[in-house]
Amino acid sequence: MKTLKMMISRMLSMVVVILLFTGMAFASDVGVKDKDGIGKYLTDEKGMTLYLFKKDTVGISACAGPCVEKWPLFNIEKVTVPEGVNAGDFGAIVRSDGKKQTTYKGMPLYYFFKDLKPGDTTGQGVNNVWYVVAP
Repeated sequence: MKTLKMMISRMLSMVVVILLFTGMAFASDVGVKDKDGIGKYLTDEKGMTLYLFKKDTVGISACAGPCVEKWPLFNIEKVTVPEGVNAGDFGAIVRSDGKKQTTYKGMPLYYFFKDLKPGDTTGQGVNNVWYVVAP
């Protein structure tokens, strides 16, 4: 009986460890979705659309102050990507406000505050400067 309890305890411990590591790996995944009229675009691990701002330059964000309220920053520590996407295209910057922001091919990544559920792309083409990120 004691041996059985020990085995069950060890198996439960292993399951917890596996779940923790699996959760960590998926917590930072970048995905790709495909939508009619838009094509393929990058998303976060929850399927929320990622955007680029045409006024940004490589390594520098031009979105500050009230802009960040409508276009929240996308930031993750470690990027894991699906097949067909190059993990080396992702990086990070430290913005002038001291916050970190994940980049794709050097360009800072954002969300749009009006995207309420996975698959929303309401920020596409806003003011002719905001666009989904094509992988």
